[in-house]
Amino acid sequence: VDDADQRLRHVGDDERQGDTQDGAVRDVGPFGCQCHHPPPLRRRSRSVKLHIPMAALHHKIRDWFAARGWSPRPHQLAMLDQGLAGQSALLISPTGGGKTLAGFLATLQELADPHEHDGIHTLYISPLKALAVDIARNLETPVAEMGLPISIETRTGDTPHSRRARIRSHPPDILITTPEQVSLLVADPHAAHLLRNLRCVIIDELHSIVTSKRGVLLSLALTRVRSHAPGVRLSGLSATVADPDALRAWLVPAGTPPAAFVQGAAGAAPDLHILESQERVPWSGHSSRYAVQDIYAAIKAHRLSLVFVNTRSQAELLFQELWTANEDALPIALHHGSLDVAQRRKVEAAMAENRLRAVVATSTLDMGIDWGDVDLVVQVGAPKGSSRLLQRIGRANHRLEDPSKALLVPSNRFEVLECEAALEAVAENAQDTEYPATLKFDVLAQHILGRAVAGPFHADQLFREVTSAFTYRNLSRALFDQTLDYVATGGYALKSYERYAKLRQQVDDTWRLSHPRLAQQYRLNIGTIVEDEMLKVRLAKGRIVQGRRVAAGGFVLGELEEWFLSQMAVGDTYLFSGQVLRHEGIDEFGAIASRAPGREPRIPSYQGG
Repeated sequence: VDDADQRLRHVGDDERQGDTQDGAVRDVGPFGCQCHHPPPLRRRSRSVKLHIPMAALHHKIRDWFAARGWSPRPHQLAMLDQGLAGQSALLISPTGGGKTLAGFLATLQELADPHEHDGIHTLYISPLKALAVDIARNLETPVAEMGLPISIETRTGDTPHSRRARIRSHPPDILITTPEQVSLLVADPHAAHLLRNLRCVIIDELHSIVTSKRGVLLSLALTRVRSHAPGVRLSGLSATVADPDALRAWLVPAGTPPAAFVQGAAGAAPDLHILESQERVPWSGHSSRYAVQDIYAAIKAHRLSLVFVNTRSQAELLFQELWTANEDALPIALHHGSLDVAQRRKVEAAMAENRLRAVVATSTLDMGIDWGDVDLVVQVGAPKGSSRLLQRIGRANHRLEDPSKALLVPSNRFEVLECEAALEAVAENAQDTEYPATLKFDVLAQHILGRAVAGPFHADQLFREVTSAFTYRNLSRALFDQTLDYVATGGYALKSYERYAKLRQQVDDTWRLSHPRLAQQYRLNIGTIVEDEMLKVRLAKGRIVQGRRVAAGGFVLGELEEWFLSQMAVGDTYLFSGQVLRHEGIDEFGAIASRAPGREPRIPSYQGG
């Protein structure tokens, strides 16, 4: 560890009360900024040696802080220090510690004055579409209040083509997106124009991305980003990391010194309990029906509760049970990834405006999102990991100085033991995030095809790019050539069939797509999140055809897997989008359903990972 790294390792260790004297912190602003009255500085710990003092902030940013009585935290200024020096860095800070502002502060400083920046300046990558939308909303407000000439756009799988075209023709200063969209971005023939002036890449919740094939694909996409913008810096943000050194190495090209390490101050210990129900806890099952009245009572006793479950099926079932128990007509909502995007955005907006009392959600809301006045997290079922639980707990009282309140609800007696183990793990701040995934050859094959979509390439140059990624630093040339041959010919089993030949080698030794239609196929199938074929579910609207009533699809509720809907006969009922639906059939646009209250429904299950 070099001197600079050692200096940053302990930034914030002795700064639990921030920059105020005698612990005078009164409130916490957006992005985890400290709010205090009055704002005198205390003497810093000797381990905190910042190059960028508060006075060095641009006057628009400094005035915005001063007008509200806020001041940046030491780790936020440390990330600013690294960013302005053009250095990559990993920040580990508890939930509510202001990681988002820490990542963006250098960008705001660099773009504070009127500029004619050509192309994207900062690329923010989120593991969740909901988090990307939330970050955009939370960033646009202070940017507008500061009067900064900064344009911000989001691009996720829900972004319409018209907005994607606008991003391509008029690139924003800050683009907020997801890992899969980065792969699409670098596969665009216009990527060089969009990224040539890129200065910063911010990867939020880094720990949740690097452990899966999504992280492997993203690491390859970032090698293409670096080829267009060699001087780009990467900022990794996370609250729960078991092996920081691995993530520091992941952020930089293989063979170079690891990224700097910035440690945020520790937050307040969470207020975490296991439900003590008067009802009999069953030996098996995962529905938690026995605890519905207890969960409902907890919701009534708090302003806004996030009720987390582990699967979409559990979310549908628990929401229906809570709705049945909802004698006080409390506004309770449902949120999971198979619901239509319009319905999810409506729930998110209601949360932000504090119009809800509870939201039943899956992992779509468990990372980084900071909206609404959440004061209780309920985890239904064992959390299946201490890092995952710490992430979900952090959604309550999203402030560093305030303890997060959470309630664990075991679904059966064996899960009581898991919940007890979770309590001990949280008390020890034990992390169980996995080591970054490496050497996934199916992902490499996908990236090679994507590289050809962007334009012709030389194998030698692509090999050097690929092996500059942490995930493929140990890749041999022989295995790379075998993977390239597989993409080009379909492998030994399919090379005799012309339609599986995706690449052709030209006389100048470059590799090109064998047919333009392959580019569209690649764009439609990008990514590593595998699930079965999905069908849209639409509410039926009746129409009269030849004297009889025929159901036709109307309002879209969301998507279900084809295998589940294919087992349904007309008249069967199932639970989806928080309501009981009657299956009316399948047409060329998807499944048609009508509301059928009072029936015993089937519970949709999902086979995809």
